[in-house]
Amino acid sequence: MDLYLKHTPYSDPGDLDLADLPRDPAELAHLVRDLIIHRGESERLGHPIPEDRQLDDPEARYVCGMLRILRERGDGPLTAKRPYDERFAGTCRDFSLLLCSLLRATGTAARIRCGFAAYFVAGYHDDHWVTEYRLPDGSWRLIDAQVLHPAYEPAFDPLDVPRDRFLVAGDAWRACREGRADPKTFGVWFHGDLDGLWYIRTNVFLDLAAVNGVELLPWDVWGQVIRGDAGLAEDDLALVDTVAAARTDEDLRRLYEDPRLAVPDEVMSYTARSGYRDLRTVSLPRVPSSPRA
Repeated sequence: MDLYLKHTPYSDPGDLDLADLPRDPAELAHLVRDLIIHRGESERLGHPIPEDRQLDDPEARYVCGMLRILRERGDGPLTAKRPYDERFAGTCRDFSLLLCSLLRATGTAARIRCGFAAYFVAGYHDDHWVTEYRLPDGSWRLIDAQVLHPAYEPAFDPLDVPRDRFLVAGDAWRACREGRADPKTFGVWFHGDLDGLWYIRTNVFLDLAAVNGVELLPWDVWGQVIRGDAGLAEDDLALVDTVAAARTDEDLRRLYEDPRLAVPDEVMSYTARSGYRDLRTVSLPRVPSSPRA
């Protein structure tokens, strides 16, 4: 079975009734856009989002938890467009993971990718997640369900995001290491201290984990925690160079066997209610090793 048709503990929708769900990736992407409101969209959409939802909803690590919250807020089917106050208040990772889940559930191989979008702030590459699905010819296509809302006006089709508009984290790392891009233009644009090579490094590891079936929260960390470029030693730079150089799915699976890169049974997660300053320890479900293609 195709690795990316299989659910992970993170993408598993549980007992979700699939009978009425569309199979077309574009239709599923629009469906997801109508179920989630980004926790930072209050101003853009003119809808106030309660602070508790902004802080608590994005901590739903698993799709089954997202679906539970949606059921609690409204009893309509998933195929019906939700009013904003009945939606899950999530992040780009939540749009991406829910779409990935529904694609897998309806027969399309999919995964989520962590990287940087060049279409939110001019001249900046903002921390972002999108969904990637496999086409019949075996190639991969990126979808950004979040920007399907009319309030966004990207200069491209969100159902087929160009690779130079969304850079998976490894591509961003290579561009900076090769001098083709400035590391200070990669991070979280409204946080002046969240940018640089160290930040790209974190996303490289998150992306590698996601491709290997461990679809973490954006603020999860493990191993050596580095929060500044000065903390990057030569051996660490070399390790990230190796991951960023991987060009095939086989390479990404092989690299994940390295204990320095594989996600352990426990990770540290920054807490929203501390402004992402404090860390707590979180136990994770074990994901079986993936068979090589």
